[in-house]
Amino acid sequence: MRVGLTGGIGSGKSTVAGFLREAGAAIVDTDAISRSLTQPGGAAMPAIAQQFGSHFVTADGALDRDRMRALAFSDSDAKRRLEAILHPLITAEALAQADAASTALVVFDVPLLVESGRWRARVARVLVVDCRTETQIERVLQRPGWTRERVDGALAAQASREARRAAADAVIFNEGLTLETLRHNVRSLAATWGCETMATP
Repeated sequence: MRVGLTGGIGSGKSTVAGFLREAGAAIVDTDAISRSLTQPGGAAMPAIAQQFGSHFVTADGALDRDRMRALAFSDSDAKRRLEAILHPLITAEALAQADAASTALVVFDVPLLVESGRWRARVARVLVVDCRTETQIERVLQRPGWTRERVDGALAAQASREARRAAADAVIFNEGLTLETLRHNVRSLAATWGCETMATP
C-alpha cells in the first residue's frame, strides 16, 4: 500500500510520520530528498546555478536557501523555474526509494501533495493531518527564527485546509490530543492499510 501523507505547516505531519516509521512503515521524505539535491555536490545544483546564477550558490556549493526562498515568495515565475528543476529529480528519487522498500506500507511524506497535483495518481490513499489555522500559527511561532510575517507567507503558499481535506481519504484532526492519543490514532488507521505491526503495542 502506498499512501501520501500531507498537512499544513504546524499541523503535526512530521510527528505523524514519525509514529508511522516507528511502527514499521517506510517513510519517503520528499523534503529530505530536496535538501540532499541542493546540498554541496547535489544533483540539482548545476542546473540551479545555470538558471539563477552563482549568487544563489553558497561558498561551499549548496543552495542559498534564504535567498531562494525570498525570490520564490516574490516571483512566481522564479518559483516555477525552480520547481521545474527540482520536482522531476525529487519524484525519481522518491519512487526509487519506494520501489526499494520491503514494508507493507510505504508513506510518501509530501508537504505540497495537494498543491502539486501530480502525487494523487501515485498513491492509493491520501492521509491529511489537520488542525485549526490558529493552532498552526501558535506552533510555528515557537520554532527558532520564525516571525508572524514568515508564517503568514508560508500559509499563503499552501493549499487551504478545505482543499487538503477535500483531497483526503482519511483525516487526522490533531487538535488537543496527547502524543499517546495521536500515536494510537495513527497506529489504528495504518493497521487498516496493511501495516500489521501497527496493530501491536
